[in-house]
Amino acid sequence: MTATSLVQATYLVAAVLFILSLAGLSKQEAARRGNVLGIVGMVLALAATVVLALERSERPWPQTAALIVLVLLIGAAVGTWRARTVEMTQMPELIALLHSFVGLAAVLVGIGSYLTDPEPDTVHLVEVYLGVLVGAVTFTGSVVAHLKLAGRIRSAPLMLPGRNWLNLAAVLVAAGFLAWYLNAAGGGPAAGLPALLGMTVVALALGWHLVASIGGGDMPVVVSMLNSYSGWAAAAAGFMLGNDLLIITGALVGSSGAILSYLMCQAMNRSFVSVILGGFGAEDGAAAGGEGAGGEHRETFPSEVAEELKSARSVIVVPGYGMAVAKAQYPLADLADKLRTRGVDVRFGVHPVAGRLPGHMNVLLAEAKVPYDVVLGMEEINGDFAETDVVLVIGANDTVNPAAQEDAASPIAGMPVLEVWRAKEVVVFKRSMATGYAGVQNPLFFKENTAMLFGDAKEQVEKIIQAL
Repeated sequence: MTATSLVQATYLVAAVLFILSLAGLSKQEAARRGNVLGIVGMVLALAATVVLALERSERPWPQTAALIVLVLLIGAAVGTWRARTVEMTQMPELIALLHSFVGLAAVLVGIGSYLTDPEPDTVHLVEVYLGVLVGAVTFTGSVVAHLKLAGRIRSAPLMLPGRNWLNLAAVLVAAGFLAWYLNAAGGGPAAGLPALLGMTVVALALGWHLVASIGGGDMPVVVSMLNSYSGWAAAAAGFMLGNDLLIITGALVGSSGAILSYLMCQAMNRSFVSVILGGFGAEDGAAAGGEGAGGEHRETFPSEVAEELKSARSVIVVPGYGMAVAKAQYPLADLADKLRTRGVDVRFGVHPVAGRLPGHMNVLLAEAKVPYDVVLGMEEINGDFAETDVVLVIGANDTVNPAAQEDAASPIAGMPVLEVWRAKEVVVFKRSMATGYAGVQNPLFFKENTAMLFGDAKEQVEKIIQAL
């Protein structure tokens, strides 16, 4: 067996492992196994690629090996450092940043492939052009998503005059550059390079504007969509490099990311096309956000909440991003255990996009050893709120906002939410009366059956446990 055939066989095994990894990640119980399968597949893929690179290298193999080891050590050191230091609350912005690396890699691979191919055919030229285009959009779009999620720029959508026409103009300009690029191909790499670089600049601006035009409420969908873009960018890089596994892996990531984005749009009652095109077709007023009407709220305290829980027969806990920030999942799991020993039916209701990233709340609750069977999705639990004695809303805001159903002018109008206000008593854990990530006021805070428990969620839950 030659080295090339051995590499191709290894690529096939790695591809199967990646598919099994995705299948495992689709269920909480199998997620750990899916993660391990993905790691094994990636190790095999990297090892096979190193072997292939050594075989094809025109340099002496020790020099090539030294360069590869150097790059691997740098990447491994940075990756290990980030993995050990990142907080779970920072995972969404970290993922967005990682997507930007894939996009940038596709841009650099595309330009490098164009410059080093002395006689490219038309198919390869188009592969390079599309790879650079998708990579550039992914790069700047992911950077903007990272900055929004990290709170370094405002989450409100950028509302430039004629923003939809600006996006269309960018696409038309990119098409014009494509014609120039293909016509200049016969004159050597230098002839088409200005067109390729010009398109790159336009694509970078387009990616920035597309994501900047999307509000904070839709950012979970944007992160998922950028994941899909990064997959297609990786697949394009695979075509440019002639790497079959990169094509397969990119296609898996791209298609699964697109499917997830579509499902999330359905869960949020958002137009899939509108979101991926930077709000194309949305009404300006609806996208702008706002404070909404306020009112008088009622404050409560841990001892009072404990009394309510003592007499309750059923309790539903609705976690949100605030729970993640406060790291309240551990005392919350303890509270749920203590209530269950008293005969109280305790369950958790999770919105599909809670925590700025799908599955974020599920991961945190699993980390705190909350049983999978009491963690239910929105569709499974929404019909039970009317028969529930107490609902504890821990750091959730936009996902429990009744304005989504009651106010047609609200920026989140039509978005399915957890109908917590139908319960007998609702306790909302918050640090203040500030609006949520989408910048929309929540009428839930002012309803008669709602009480606000202010302060750090972890400390307040611990006080409730002491009172019990």
